[in-house]
Amino acid sequence: MSEAVIHAAGLGKRYRIGERERYYALRDILTRAFTAPFRRNGRPREAGEIWALRDVSFQVREGEVVGLIGRNGAGKTTLLKILSRITRPSTGFAEIRGRVGSLLEVGTGFHPELTGRENVYLSGAILGMRHSEIARKFDEIVSFAGVERFIDTPLKHYSTGMQMRLAFAVAAHLEPEILLVDEVLAVGDIEFQKKCLGKMQDVSRSGRTIVFVSHQMNQIRRLCERVLWIDGGQLRQDGPTGDVAANYEAASSSQLELGNRPETLNMKARFQSWGIAEPSGERSNTIDSFGPLTVKFTAIIRQPLRNVQCGIVLYDVERQLLWGGGVDGLRLEMGTQHFLCRLPTLPLRPGAYYWRVILYDDHGLIDDWDCIPELIVATKPVAHPKDEWAGVLNLQCSISVEGAETVIACNSLLSDSP
Repeated sequence: MSEAVIHAAGLGKRYRIGERERYYALRDILTRAFTAPFRRNGRPREAGEIWALRDVSFQVREGEVVGLIGRNGAGKTTLLKILSRITRPSTGFAEIRGRVGSLLEVGTGFHPELTGRENVYLSGAILGMRHSEIARKFDEIVSFAGVERFIDTPLKHYSTGMQMRLAFAVAAHLEPEILLVDEVLAVGDIEFQKKCLGKMQDVSRSGRTIVFVSHQMNQIRRLCERVLWIDGGQLRQDGPTGDVAANYEAASSSQLELGNRPETLNMKARFQSWGIAEPSGERSNTIDSFGPLTVKFTAIIRQPLRNVQCGIVLYDVERQLLWGGGVDGLRLEMGTQHFLCRLPTLPLRPGAYYWRVILYDDHGLIDDWDCIPELIVATKPVAHPKDEWAGVLNLQCSISVEGAETVIACNSLLSDSP
């Protein structure tokens, strides 16, 4: 088993609201030491004190790709700043073994007055790279970032997206042993996000260690084998990606309220809930098998309805339509009605998806609901290992090569891959 390259024990970070974290020069330290006997012991505890992190402990081994998930303000960025030695912990410690490359915010470590070329060399030097090493990688970095035409332009004239692309290219290509990446891919377009994920997969296959923060569970599932869930500054769960991501999504979904849907006067019907009726599982919004399933949408019918149309559609997280179905001519009586959608299989890649159900009659729209919680597909990935070839479907298949007389080779494409 590989050795731990990140070891965190009892990490805590305390902030006082309205007060900036101060960095002391040597003269400040000496002054405080001489005046300490004349000051009151300690500092009064203020009501505006918050803990961004509290008692966080974990290890990351060499070559691991670890996801860091949690809501906004949970403490993820604070944790990465401590690991990057940008911020000191208030309690506990973190040991890092190896050269660290961090990408925490757009343009971190860049100087706006320097050109893109000069910033590449500056960032490389900060990472501890020799001039010759940076020069060897320079063309590859610039090409990846797509800023060839502007490489000798001062960085202050770059757009936010250009700065982000160059910063990521530098951090990923200068071969740090440990790469810390915050939620920066959200700044780029879809194509660049795929490019970055592909590069991080290449980095991980080379045996380097990655800690990756993202709110996109699809990205986490594609890249990470293990996930740390930070909630309210504390480590809530540490485990395999599929288990932790599913628990996080279920917890996030349970905090949404149906009461946020606007109620209209004389509403004839209203959807109330949805769930997977068959196969039943611990979480009614999660599927983890390739077999047939029945999805149930429950509505309250407030008056008899005739000639009703019901539509059911399925979207991905980018609001791309994946499937749609419907039925016409329904007669609905007052009371609770269940609309059952039976599918022989739902071979989608692991991730979050969204149902939408719609009711119409001859007089127009009755109800239109973007269902909550999300549909979570937690089946085993069996698609192509390269993200750009994997597509949307998660279909099992076999590929064989037949000669003139006998089968030369036959194998099941990734059917047993994790």
